[in-house]
Amino acid sequence: MATIAVQDELLQNRDFDVATKATIESIIANLIGALPKPEKLTSAERRGIIARYSAVLEGNFIYWMTATLLAVHSDGAKPIILDNLHEEVRDAHPHMMRKFAIAAHAVPTDRDALAVHEELTNMRLFLGRLSGVQSLAAMAFFEGFIQRFMPFLAQLAAAEGSTEMEYTDVHGVCDIAHTEGLFQALAIENSVSPLNDGKDVLEGVYLLRAVIERIVSGRPEAA
Repeated sequence: MATIAVQDELLQNRDFDVATKATIESIIANLIGALPKPEKLTSAERRGIIARYSAVLEGNFIYWMTATLLAVHSDGAKPIILDNLHEEVRDAHPHMMRKFAIAAHAVPTDRDALAVHEELTNMRLFLGRLSGVQSLAAMAFFEGFIQRFMPFLAQLAAAEGSTEMEYTDVHGVCDIAHTEGLFQALAIENSVSPLNDGKDVLEGVYLLRAVIERIVSGRPEAA
């Protein structure tokens, strides 16, 4: 009977992993499909997207990944997250982001930061709850989105006269492996420290989706 129970648990975990990954990939596909055509945007709109993206990524991504590392319980998941963080710090990815924004004349202003403030705050508060499974799902989603977002971001910068594409070139490649690694870490964490009943594994994904939508759309001007 014990063997059957273990097999049932393994099957349930595998079903959870497959369903979660499929849902996340669908959300990413929908976000990418909804992006505006770069050539139909004004220069100010292109600049705004780059600036808001930079305002979110440059000072928050490593913090988010560190919060995820603090949240996980499984020994198998931690080295995967540490590898990601090591690459971010070693290769100075925030510096790549800053160079990209400068070259596109899109260094974030206080207005750009305030445009994403509410959604960014919600994400910070969520990560502060230190839920390993939820945090890993969110970061796997975000890495997967970034990888597919890079061609669009590069087009925006090129339309603004930039030729500085190290950030988009690097993240269009490295985030493929990062995404798969985080999905693997999610499966490991879920097998060791599963999410409590009643909690939505995709809560952080939805919060990050709201961040992305605000990056793309900006915040409407007050009447």
